Amino acid sequence: MAWTWRFEKSDGTEVEPAVAPEEFTTQGDAESWIGEVWKDLMEGGADQVHLFDDGKKIYGPMSLHADAS
Repeated sequence: MAWTWRFEKSDGTEVEPAVAPEEFTTQGDAESWIGEVWKDLMEGGADQVHLFDDGKKIYGPMSLHADAS
């Protein structure tokens, strides 16, 4: 299994992340990583993310903005 993130602007346009992601072996590892770097990602131009497991979307879009509902 390979857990990966997709990084987007708020309009759904894919963007390059400000922090180089990796492929994670567990969902927990992927979510821990995003929890550590979300501010850097947002400052680098990403507004939202999607989580994938071997290419299958698990959830998203998830806003990186703290005030999002």
